[in-house]
Amino acid sequence: MQTSLQPVLVLLAAAVLVVVVFRSLRLPPLLGYLIVGVAIGPNALGWITTTDDVRHLAEIGVVFLMFSIGLEFSLPRLLTMRRIVFGLGAAQVLVTLLLVLGVALAVGVAWQGGIVLGGALAMSSTAILAKLLAERFELNSPHGRQIIGILLFQDLAVVPLLILIPALGAPAEELATTLGFAIAKAVVVLTVLLVVGQRVMRAWFHVVARQKSPELFVLNVLLVTLGVAFLTELAGLSLALGAFVAGVLISETEYRYQVEEDIKPFRDVLLGLFFVTIGMLLDVRVAVDNAWVAVLLVTLVLVKTALIFGLSRLFGAPSGVALRAGLALGACGEFGFVILAHAAGSGLLQQDVLQPVLAAMVLSMLIAPFVIERSEAIVRRWSSSEWMSRAMQLHNIAVQSMAADRHVLICGYGRSGQNLARFLDREGVPFIALDNDPQRIREASAAGERVVFGDAARREVLLAAGLARARVLIVTYADTASALHIIAHVQEARPGLPVVVRTLDDSDVEKLRNAGATEVVADLMEASLMLASSTLMLVGVPLNRVLRRIRETRESRYELFRGFFRGMTDASESEDQALQPRLHSVLVTAGAKAIGRLFSELNLAASGVEVTAVRRRNVKTAAPAPDMRIEEGDVVVLMGTEAAVAAAEMRLLQG
Repeated sequence: MQTSLQPVLVLLAAAVLVVVVFRSLRLPPLLGYLIVGVAIGPNALGWITTTDDVRHLAEIGVVFLMFSIGLEFSLPRLLTMRRIVFGLGAAQVLVTLLLVLGVALAVGVAWQGGIVLGGALAMSSTAILAKLLAERFELNSPHGRQIIGILLFQDLAVVPLLILIPALGAPAEELATTLGFAIAKAVVVLTVLLVVGQRVMRAWFHVVARQKSPELFVLNVLLVTLGVAFLTELAGLSLALGAFVAGVLISETEYRYQVEEDIKPFRDVLLGLFFVTIGMLLDVRVAVDNAWVAVLLVTLVLVKTALIFGLSRLFGAPSGVALRAGLALGACGEFGFVILAHAAGSGLLQQDVLQPVLAAMVLSMLIAPFVIERSEAIVRRWSSSEWMSRAMQLHNIAVQSMAADRHVLICGYGRSGQNLARFLDREGVPFIALDNDPQRIREASAAGERVVFGDAARREVLLAAGLARARVLIVTYADTASALHIIAHVQEARPGLPVVVRTLDDSDVEKLRNAGATEVVADLMEASLMLASSTLMLVGVPLNRVLRRIRETRESRYELFRGFFRGMTDASESEDQALQPRLHSVLVTAGAKAIGRLFSELNLAASGVEVTAVRRRNVKTAAPAPDMRIEEGDVVVLMGTEAAVAAAEMRLLQG
């Protein structure tokens, strides 16, 4: 017995399993959804068939995808990137469409189907590329801006294509009339919605927001999204187009970011089901038995990569940037499936054409993350100018850091990095900052800041910035993967250099410390301490007691805050001073019994103390290694109670 709920349950169970697997493999879940659809669909295991319930859920997933694209639509952003978006992006879509149309006509496909295929194959995956670029810190790189600019135009190009596809399905004698009527209707409907809807939308959201009800706000977002989509469908246009318009309307209000957060769970779940249904359309036997699928896949990726490379070069990009953009955009994208789904419903493509194209598109998306992962090696192998560009970048970093000695090396010059730099400036401490945002570099350099362009996660960049002469290295941005790369480079080149890392919460603290970080500062921890201190003072707790509580918490949480060098003014600070950890410096004088022995041999931990640092010839080393030998003149910094520190000092000096 099969109920209407059974297909949805099968989809959800398979989707949950595959997302867990793909996230553990650090691959985009979107690819997992496609594989699930291929596996459980009617053309493979046959666990479910394409039912109306599943199809409707998939359509709503597309609606929320287009709504999200509309939310991200920003006229100022488009204007700042207009040369890439409306120049390079438009050229890429138009040339790809015309090229595919010509090939389609040559093999006997009708021109209407050729336009659909051209539009579908011109698309690349915004979902995959945006995620991968963010993970690789390449969103603000030259090739990252080109990729995002082209993706922006591709997303915008979907709108006219969705208007065009239903009209293309009309009989030939009525095509011109149908197409003209569709365009006129779209212009009227969109004008009314965008002009009138802007005022109505803002006023209505004000009314809903004043109720201060989260569930009402989410219900309203769903109502607006699906309501505007329904209106455009009534007007003979697509649901997806209406959802895009709804997103554009809300993007101009102050509620944009709240709406984006509220809609994200619905969008991701339903969009995942959409990709499952796309995978269900694929006949695996076609991909295995039809040799044309492999030919089509290789031709598609190579031609599209070469085309984007050539166009990017025409628009003045260096060969390395152009090749990276081509490799990233060579695969197909989610909007290609949206276009093909609409075309299949309009009868514009036959199954013998649709199946090989669909198979090649799915396979291109499956290999996309692996191509991007290898893109750096490919660019270095084939782009001769890349070596010169890298050499010039490293030369510029080395020139600006040449005079720096005993400086602080700041990785990341965002808000945290700039605030740190101001403190260092006031204290007269020299520093060099690395950042990979060209706009930030230009503005900061114009203001006289000591910041240079470079990816701090690369070993050669750190060395050029004076890693060998640095006093301390600070990672100011909260990204564990990048921080681990930096720590690994430091451990290899300067194992004794103190490294302080910033993280969002304390979930990765142990991982970073085990990798070699001297200290890890968690944003949430510091925010909690500030909240606690303000609250305690407001409820009447004395200031000295508040400071003591905060200090005790930091001592238990941060190694560098544990203990401090006490003086006479600290005598009345604590009721149990003798039991509180303190720092004490011990000079290893001539004749001391510890000279020549390893720290592991002394086993100072048995005395209840911790060696927090060793200063040798004016160079301080945090947490010395167990196999480090003690030399005459060393200053050993001990931490423990008064009695434990005294006992450890005796062992160091008198044995």
